[in-house]
Amino acid sequence: MLGAALLALFVAGCGERAADAPIIPSTPLRAVDTPPPDYPQEIGCDQIGGKVVLQLSVGPDGKPKKVDVLESSRTPALDQAAIKGVQRWRFEAATRNGKPVSTDIQVPVTFHSPATRPEHCG
Repeated sequence: MLGAALLALFVAGCGERAADAPIIPSTPLRAVDTPPPDYPQEIGCDQIGGKVVLQLSVGPDGKPKKVDVLESSRTPALDQAAIKGVQRWRFEAATRNGKPVSTDIQVPVTFHSPATRPEHCG
């Protein structure tokens, strides 16, 4: 009986401490500066378009730390342009308990061939 009473007091005390602690909601990753990657000039004459899906690991500082190709466009120049472009992107980091944390996201990047054929193509 005494053990049950002590356990009840302990549990009740734990609940009060948890209620006093401020609850800090988590926040999601937010894009701040994400301009579209540049179309690679070296394939402009070929009129090639495509889609690349990238896996980004965004650090607590809001910068992409790691970029991997999940789905290739099957055109190496487009894949590389997508990687180079998103490495310049900036985010507001996600938070957990009020502190910035790393976040992994998937990003599709679509390239369209130039609307007008470059003059040097002939």
